[in-house]
Amino acid sequence: MNGNANANVQFGPGQEAQGGGRRRFRRNRRGGRGRRGKGQGQGQVAPPLDAQGRILDVENDGGAQEGPVEEGPAEGTPQPAEAQPAGDAPAQAVEGAPQQQNRPPQQQQHRHPQQQRPQQQPRHEPAQPVEGVLDVDHRGNGRLRNPKYNFLPQQDDVDVPRHIIDRDRLRAGVMLTGQAVRRNGRLQLIKTDSVEGLPPQDAARRTAFQNLTVVDPDDRVVLETTSKELLTRVIDIVAPIGLGQRMLIVAPPKTGKTIMLQKICHAITQNRPEVQQMVLLVDERPEEVTDFRRTVKADVFASSSDRPTDEHIHVAEVVLERAKRLVEGGKDVVILLDSITRLSRAYNKEVESSGRTLSGGIDSRALERPKRFFGAARNAEEGGSLTIVATALIDTGSRMDEVIFEEFKGTGNSEINLDRQLAEKRIFPAINIQTSGTRKEEKLFSQHEYEKVKKLRGALFALKPVEAMERLLKSLNEFKSNAEFLDAI
Repeated sequence: MNGNANANVQFGPGQEAQGGGRRRFRRNRRGGRGRRGKGQGQGQVAPPLDAQGRILDVENDGGAQEGPVEEGPAEGTPQPAEAQPAGDAPAQAVEGAPQQQNRPPQQQQHRHPQQQRPQQQPRHEPAQPVEGVLDVDHRGNGRLRNPKYNFLPQQDDVDVPRHIIDRDRLRAGVMLTGQAVRRNGRLQLIKTDSVEGLPPQDAARRTAFQNLTVVDPDDRVVLETTSKELLTRVIDIVAPIGLGQRMLIVAPPKTGKTIMLQKICHAITQNRPEVQQMVLLVDERPEEVTDFRRTVKADVFASSSDRPTDEHIHVAEVVLERAKRLVEGGKDVVILLDSITRLSRAYNKEVESSGRTLSGGIDSRALERPKRFFGAARNAEEGGSLTIVATALIDTGSRMDEVIFEEFKGTGNSEINLDRQLAEKRIFPAINIQTSGTRKEEKLFSQHEYEKVKKLRGALFALKPVEAMERLLKSLNEFKSNAEFLDAI
């Protein structure tokens, strides 16, 4: 009875609008009565209000009607969804979700950005001509070094890939030209135009340096220039130099070895301009390097005493490889090295220890590569020659320097010994005539010259070094040339 009585209760016009309308408004603000699906209740229209702010009943504008009041939503108001079983909720969510084909074009573009974005084309820079001397490391990769910077590594060196070295059969030390492009911030060689001025296939056919036939030096290099230049005139008589000679200048400190190298270089430039000369200064004073570059007309490569030892070794090895490639082309090359003692010291510091140390603190394997450097001097029967004139330091107070000299003493075929006693008396050139000489000098002199020189040496051998040099210098001053002097004997 209570339920029926409550159902038949009638409200006044104001009561119905105020009670039912407020309940409907609260339900609409909460999203509707009961459980709703995801996304429902959004975008609903607000109910109409009267002047006092009360919700209007659009179904009955004239007031209350008889009969039970229906609490349904007003017209135009979205009807709340009825509660659904738990199993039907996913189906409604799928049906209410927007379909892919109905998405805006902006959302469809974000799903496939690689289809909409244009691909960037790689930039191809034009190839540029390059030139340099090939330096190959132990891994087989190459770099083009600039002789202007002593063949030392620079930031703008051109990379030479290993496959190009193998394809063109390039050798370390060749001067090549080609085309390079910039990749990953560095220039890389892509084409070889010429090797030593020849096509790569022609340069590869040259006989390798180690396969050349080695013979005794037989082409004498006359060092005599003027009648007043006694140093070179004495060398021509006491220890003549031939193309392919392996000469060692043994010098105590302050005996004039640097001046001797400079005058030998001047004489070769004047008398044999076709010979290509390279001056290699290792661990020398920086001011001497500058003096050499300003004095001689030759290619000067130096690693001064303020540079690390690995640079000493690198410069020396690249210079040697460069000289070998020139000899393979039939050219005559002269290397003036100052000094082989300091080069050996650098190898002793950088070489991997063998576990055996010789007298003076030098490793047993440290002198292998310096002796290989000095032993590269040769006269090739097929053409071309490599002459090395190196200085060795003695009487420095270092046991290591003495050991180095003893190791190189028998490897040369010509030797000039400078005497400290002569230098202290200011007699120059301070050459010890008795201990200086050239092996097989008869191949460098003519028969007439050889007989005269042999007679002269016999006469000077009985004298002391100081007296012998003083008498020889006095005799040379009386004649304008060595030829006149020998004819007068």
